[in-house]
Amino acid sequence: MIGKDKICAVVAAERPRSMWAQLERALRQTRTVELRLDWLLTEKEIHAFLRRVAIKRPRATLIATCRRIEAGGRFRGTIANQLLVLAEAIRAGCSWYDLEIESICKCPPELLDVLLAEGRQLASAHFFRANPRNWKSIAAELRRSSPVAIKIAANSSSLADGVSLLRFAKSNRNVVATPMGDLALPLRCLALREGSALTYAPVERATAPGQMSLDVMKNLYRADRISGKTRVYGVIGDPIAHSLSPQMQNAAFHARKMDAVYLPFLVHDLRDFLAAIKSLGVRGFSVTLPHKQKILRHLDDCDSLAAAIGAVNTVVVRGDRKLYGYNTDYIGVLRALQQRISLTASRVLILGAGGAARAVAFALAQAGTAVCVCARRPREAKMLARAVGGETVMRGQLRKEFFDAIVNATPVGMFPAVEHSPLTSNELNCRLVFDLIYRPIETKLLQLAARRGIETVSGVEMFLAQGAAQWEIWTGERAAITAMRRAVLDALGTGKKKNLRARA
Repeated sequence: MIGKDKICAVVAAERPRSMWAQLERALRQTRTVELRLDWLLTEKEIHAFLRRVAIKRPRATLIATCRRIEAGGRFRGTIANQLLVLAEAIRAGCSWYDLEIESICKCPPELLDVLLAEGRQLASAHFFRANPRNWKSIAAELRRSSPVAIKIAANSSSLADGVSLLRFAKSNRNVVATPMGDLALPLRCLALREGSALTYAPVERATAPGQMSLDVMKNLYRADRISGKTRVYGVIGDPIAHSLSPQMQNAAFHARKMDAVYLPFLVHDLRDFLAAIKSLGVRGFSVTLPHKQKILRHLDDCDSLAAAIGAVNTVVVRGDRKLYGYNTDYIGVLRALQQRISLTASRVLILGAGGAARAVAFALAQAGTAVCVCARRPREAKMLARAVGGETVMRGQLRKEFFDAIVNATPVGMFPAVEHSPLTSNELNCRLVFDLIYRPIETKLLQLAARRGIETVSGVEMFLAQGAAQWEIWTGERAAITAMRRAVLDALGTGKKKNLRARA
């Protein structure tokens, strides 16, 4: 057992004062902390920081790390210098030290016994590029120095890679398993449940690929409370970092006091994610770009409306990996528009012909709206228009046309490319502009519309409505709308809170 708290805060800064400030912040949330001494610019500053640690003696399990450049760290000194730093850290109050395999292999065991005998060794191996998978042989190599525990951190180019490492940790004691890379982010949250002795989260500065902050891991995902009984849900997409679905759905689980967690999965390959569903215990997931249509071929069954739309944004996992698809985007569309315009007597232009656009088109068509479609790919636009009994409009015609509303169902203008707009100001000939994008809360398109005095509707409203419907499909209970709204608006900032609450 390395520490009472299983989330290990990573403290890493270039100056002693900043290191100490991070340490103080870390201790407010966990009592297990890794001190990345190699991040300090000089050995002089390392000594200055450790003197303060020795004086203050924080009541915590401190792990001293002084990783050399050869092993992916920043320390430029020799192995002898590294061992002297670690020895000083132990005298200052660090009960553990992390020593990488590159140094262990070149260091006589008796030297470690002389210099570091009072500390507990965590022998580590880091694979920043390749994923070796021969975990047994790596572990055997690490255990040659008779450490108290071992750590294996490896880049995961797929979920399968990360799951393989976690399975090894589950079948072995005193192993810290750390999948690295953006694909592995959700696995860091599930690592403790899968048997890893620790999971790492930086206070401020990421020290390895795919890390999330201590605050996010502790308070958003509550990684230290995830157990075998915890229901796992998530959102899949590419990209996925912009998504606020985790904030929204986890707020609802917390409000309803449910033992469940909702995680973001960056998915390049659908087959890789689907193969990991059983081992990760995924009970349901949201689907966003670019998988809303691709997921259909992998489903066992599908709601009739979702099948007609030809796009799925919600999946329930039943029994032995049986997948059932739904589409809740149409609910968000109707709730956002029907209070502002008479759908049965309106002409609405939809920008785009992908999964989101299809949900908008079918929702409006069923409500009696005259649907027009404008898309970058004319063939897809014609197919969508034909499916809902609508018409296509070429981009060059927009300046001469008038619509009751224009709905942007493309990703143009989405964070981080917030300076872009799918249309220019003189193409906005309408009474209302509705942008499905919710981040940023006020897109470039909405700004252009507002300057012309056109009513605008943020994608936040659709986002909340479809998310609440998803939550209710998964759980069978009424969603905590107030908590979900508060979480989304807090994540987006407070500037638009009052206005959005009034309009919702």
